[in-house]
Amino acid sequence: DQSHAERTTVLIAKMIAKDMLPISFVEGDGFKELMEYIELEYTVPARKTIVARLEKLHTECAAAVSDKLAIAGKVAITTDSWTALNTESYVTITCHFIRQWKMESVVLQTRAMPERHTAENLADMLNTAAETWNLKGKITVYVHDNASNIVLANTALLEWESNLCFAHTLQLAINDDFKVSSINRVVGAASRLVSHFHHSTVATQALKLKQQQQNLPQHHLMQYCKTRWNSINDMFERLQEQRWSIAAVLSDRSFTKLAEARTLELTDDNWQIIEELLPVLRSLKCATTALHGESEVSISMVYPVTATLLSKHLKPVPEESNKVTGFKTAVSESLWRRLEPAALHRAGKAALISSLLDPQHKHLKLIDAPVRMAVRENLDELLSNLPQNDNNITGIGPHTSMLEVEAANSTVKKLCTECDKHISMATLFGDDYYMEKASVQTELEKYILEPCILPDQDPLEWWRVNDNRYRKLACLAKAYLCIPTTSVPAERVFSAAALIVNRLRSRLSPEHVDMPIFLNKNL
Repeated sequence: DQSHAERTTVLIAKMIAKDMLPISFVEGDGFKELMEYIELEYTVPARKTIVARLEKLHTECAAAVSDKLAIAGKVAITTDSWTALNTESYVTITCHFIRQWKMESVVLQTRAMPERHTAENLADMLNTAAETWNLKGKITVYVHDNASNIVLANTALLEWESNLCFAHTLQLAINDDFKVSSINRVVGAASRLVSHFHHSTVATQALKLKQQQQNLPQHHLMQYCKTRWNSINDMFERLQEQRWSIAAVLSDRSFTKLAEARTLELTDDNWQIIEELLPVLRSLKCATTALHGESEVSISMVYPVTATLLSKHLKPVPEESNKVTGFKTAVSESLWRRLEPAALHRAGKAALISSLLDPQHKHLKLIDAPVRMAVRENLDELLSNLPQNDNNITGIGPHTSMLEVEAANSTVKKLCTECDKHISMATLFGDDYYMEKASVQTELEKYILEPCILPDQDPLEWWRVNDNRYRKLACLAKAYLCIPTTSVPAERVFSAAALIVNRLRSRLSPEHVDMPIFLNKNL
């Protein structure tokens, strides 16, 4: 009947949106043949019909997103720009908030930016988006990469706080050293070696044979990607694991010519640097792993993680080589310059305020005492500026009895699904990080007196249980703990965008690029 046919058409439109299929999919002979088999009386709709259904879905989905944002309270946004195959430039905006003590995010829009990416143009686009989605006065922080135009747009032209993407900042800190360091030559030599195995089927098959003979894992070598510094760690890890199978291939003249082997073999000095550098790179990778949780609290870990790296993992030790010491020193100096962990003016910024609002990091143990005191003073001021007895701004749920609170406190150990993050945090901070002393009586000080939760516990679950005990602090916790550490949530749209704006879809208008991405992320 007609209603069944319409429902089928809507489901086809949803399938196209959710699976990132081209709209022309409905015109494919294979799809038509399938539909004729499973729906004898159904006529596959034309492209225009599917576009109309997608537009209707977009309108409905946009209304649902607006309703979510209307009751969300404070939010944070992330942005990043990307270029399609047709050289059209786009900017994607993602919004993050906490609802019922769960982290949520929605993609707001993907807009073409044909004009130059000046600070003024970016600021105009962001302000327009904030007005379109009724976010004026609700945005706590804008998270973005370190591009100068975006930094300028935020500092000079926008009303909300700027927060640099931690992943990009760490990438720049490491690149600062690689630009001039002799370690860069080791990376280049290792990359050439890996490239040889990637491009030679003979070498690849020989490596598998040697792995079997030496009872080594049947792993492929991993290549370094310049825009992802973590890939250096992955490349070095795999090379160290496969060192002797690689050596066996290069020394076997039936697989590798002598002249070729001489250009590919890593020197003993190179292997030593890889071995000494790996513990440092592992620590840096732990840092990014711990800070990349889009569905978990991460902003509060920026300065604890940075302080741990600076005081422990990037601290030179006497027995290491000068090259590794130089690498540690260069990365440390770059992080100090970019993040300013000892600067008092940072005490009022979202990252440190969030650390104090996170029951896992609230002792600010690794932060200098003057900064620690300044953060508490700033949070105290934020508390005093909140309206009195206003449950609408706090988002307080139904009344929870003290018995329920105590019972829930004993079971608040909620294991998160991303185990890598917790292992990374435990590796970074060590066992003594979670010990703390306190002895005062204001709401803030009572909160600080609470025992810190452990890495496998969820800060949002703690707040869900305790929000009735700390109503004002809970309000601020929702406003600050929703902030992501990186602009990666926006960057994840790139993979979706690559499917949307490929050669099959290059004729899409900019608004029809925005629509399927919006639906794919928000349906």
